[in-house]
Amino acid sequence: MSGEDEELERLRQQRMAELQARAAEEQARRQKELEKAAVLRAILTPEARQRLNNLKLIRPEIAERVEAYLIQVSQTGNVRLPIDDDGLKLILEKIMPRRKETKIEWRSRVSGW
Repeated sequence: MSGEDEELERLRQQRMAELQARAAEEQARRQKELEKAAVLRAILTPEARQRLNNLKLIRPEIAERVEAYLIQVSQTGNVRLPIDDDGLKLILEKIMPRRKETKIEWRSRVSGW
C-alpha cells in the first residue's frame, strides 16, 4: 500500500502545481487587462470608449486590433490625445475590412402559355 500512497501523493502534488501555474497565468492575464484598460481610459473619451466596448461585443478580434493600435500610437505620440468618438470612427474605417455590397436582382419569368 505504501507504493500506492506515494503514487497518490505524487499525483496530488502534480495536480497542485498545475493549479498554481494556471492561477498565476490567470493573475498575469488579469493584470495585463487592467493595465490595458487604464491606458485606454487615459487616451479615449468616454464616448469613444463606449463605441470600442460595443465593438468588442460584436467583433472582439477587430476590437483587439484597434486597442493594440491605439496603445501603440499613444506610446509613440503620433496622435492627439484624447481620442474622441469621431477620431475613433476614422481609425475604425482604416482598420475594419470593407464590406462587400451584395446586389440581388429579381428576374421575373415570363410564362409562355
